[in-house]
Amino acid sequence: MNQGNRSSRRRSPSIRSDEIIDYRNISLLRRFVGEQGRILSRCVNRLAAKQQRSIAMAIKRARVLALLPFLNNDN
Repeated sequence: MNQGNRSSRRRSPSIRSDEIIDYRNISLLRRFVGEQGRILSRCVNRLAAKQQRSIAMAIKRARVLALLPFLNNDN
């Protein structure tokens, strides 16, 4: 029951109000993709469920259109 500690800690939102979640906004989408090319979880991204779903769909669309890579094999 450590819920009081979690709610008292406020974090800044990771998406500003003027940013639009779109598959063409590559600079925004890259913030939510890990080093290996995986979509980061809600806990890591600090997003609401609705925002996480739209980010995931935008990343998947950008991958299909070859705007983002499916894997990051630079290592």
